[in-house]
Amino acid sequence: MNLTVRIKNPVFWVQIIVGAFATALAYAGLTAADITTWGGLVDVIIGTVKNPYCLFLIASNIWNALNDPTTSGLKDSTDAKTYEAPKKG
Repeated sequence: MNLTVRIKNPVFWVQIIVGAFATALAYAGLTAADITTWGGLVDVIIGTVKNPYCLFLIASNIWNALNDPTTSGLKDSTDAKTYEAPKKG
């Protein structure tokens, strides 16, 4: 797997962050509009990190961001392994 290229791709990070944030909010029974203070956000993050089920859901989000559904298993195609940066359109 070409992790170096995935790490350079902003879409990868958006998938990870949005997936983790959505998991944390759902667990807390909140919406993004309910987070009105930094302290409230920190409390939600701490509650999520302490919950094994939430960590499992975040790991699932990471798996989905890493996995290329066009190849079998958890690997990239031969072409993708040669990329040094994300492929342009």
